[in-house]
Amino acid sequence: MASAEASRTPIPKGFVRPGQSAGLIAVVRRQYLLRLLVRKEVRVRYRGSILGWVWSYAKPLTQFAVFYLALGLFLRQSAVVENYAVYIFSGLIVVNLFSEAFSNGTRSLVDNAPLIKKIYLPRELFPVSSSLVAFVNFLPQLAVLLVVCFVIGWTPNPLQVLGVMLGALIVVVFATGLSLLFGSINVTFRDAQNFVELIVLVATWISPVLYPMSMVRKVLPEWAVVLYQLNPLTAAVELMHAGLWFPTTNDTAVFPPGQYTTALAGLIIAFAVLVLGQLVFKRLEARFAQDL
Repeated sequence: MASAEASRTPIPKGFVRPGQSAGLIAVVRRQYLLRLLVRKEVRVRYRGSILGWVWSYAKPLTQFAVFYLALGLFLRQSAVVENYAVYIFSGLIVVNLFSEAFSNGTRSLVDNAPLIKKIYLPRELFPVSSSLVAFVNFLPQLAVLLVVCFVIGWTPNPLQVLGVMLGALIVVVFATGLSLLFGSINVTFRDAQNFVELIVLVATWISPVLYPMSMVRKVLPEWAVVLYQLNPLTAAVELMHAGLWFPTTNDTAVFPPGQYTTALAGLIIAFAVLVLGQLVFKRLEARFAQDL
């Protein structure tokens, strides 16, 4: 009875009822907390390491060299796809961004259970911070790729640079939405985390990372190609290809045909998933402290 009366008690202006959050808007309002979480995770990544951030550049550089030698030269994939190492690496760093943001975001609530049970703060902070940390880790990989593209003759075009930025935005928004969705479910049902691992496992294969889009059109019927292109990850990979790999080929076009439609569809679907994830998150949020 007392709780019912308390729920009807008017809240003074400038205050909110305890335990109620404005969702992602509250994350924007508490940017200082978001910065603290991101800074903590970034520092922990190379704690105790002598070289520190040098490893963030050494690893992708080594990976690119392996792609160039093993796949491009030894397996002669460059004869099938021009500058194959650039093609595969530009798609792979997008998938890495998605996989890290989605996996860590799904586990973020469970991993921060002691903090969630002790104090109240917008719980969306944890999946969002996981996506931002993944984006920070994505930047050195992108930097290595940019240097390689410059070396082989890539000259920046504003539209192509915008395409690269849009591709990264699609992945971050899409992964954050999925993290909110699966992360909230994972609090009660830990099977969600295993399901996420399966999604991450096939993410590289359900987007044109290891094979060209032309091969997809040859194998799949037209309706299946449309469904394939509606995958936001496909849109992001193709935008990265269009912005970084495509200009290094002999094609004189600025963007491949149909790229604008695919990019717009991917962006819309990514934001739709973000809204869905937020709605499910808000619905299950009341049980977090209890289930954790």
